Formats: sequence, C-alpha cells, structure tokens
Amino acid sequence: MSSANAHNHHEALVHGHDEHHDDGAAHGSFKSYMIGFLLSVLLTAIPFWLVMGEVLPSKLATTAIILGFALVQIVVHMVFFLHMNTSSEGGWNMLALIFTLVLVVITLAGSLWVMFHMNANMMPASVHEMRNLP
Repeated sequence: MSSANAHNHHEALVHGHDEHHDDGAAHGSFKSYMIGFLLSVLLTAIPFWLVMGEVLPSKLATTAIILGFALVQIVVHMVFFLHMNTSSEGGWNMLALIFTLVLVVITLAGSLWVMFHMNANMMPASVHEMRNLP
C-alpha cells in the first residue's frame, strides 16, 4: 500500500467515512444543528413564558399562539435535524413533509375539538346542577 493510500485509509478510519461514499442524503453541519437547537429552545421558551406569565388575557389567543409555535417547531425539526428539503431524494421528502403537516393539523384540530366539546358537554354548569346529579 502506497503512503497516499495508507493516509487516505487512515483518514477514512479516523473520520468514520470513505471519500467515495456518497449516499445522496443531506448531512448537517455543527452550525446547522446549533441553529436548529437554539430555534427549538426559543420556540419552547416563548410559549412557556406566555402560559406561566399569563401574558395574554385570552386563553383562546394563548392557545392559538402556542399551536402556531408548535407548527413552526415541527418544521424547524424537520429542516434542521431531519434535513428535509425540496431537492433531496427526488422530492419524496417534500411529500413526507406535506403528509406529516396534514396529519399534525388533523390531530391538533381533532384533539382541540374533542377537548372543547367534552368540557362544554360533560361538566355541570353550576353547583346547583351538581346537587341534582344521581
């Protein structure tokens, strides 16, 4: 084995990759992972502050803002950690992103609908109504 080949073989062993290995998948850099991490922390801290500090007087507005932050955080995770974009893997990643967003919207909307109607239809309106319960 020549010294150049031995050096390349050593580099491949040390860095855990072969210079000819390219599977077509996007790999993130330290900078992109840190950006994703910082955005995730920010997108978690702001809704936490909104709830714990009771910043907004309307619970409906707070809920809507939290749902918006949750949707943005899902996209941040998919872009920065799962490396989904329109060009990778022939567009299949974009199809997976759209499918995931549709499922998330259905799940969130359905959960909120069920919780609202259970609260409105299952709980007694007053203490007087509770006395009449069997």
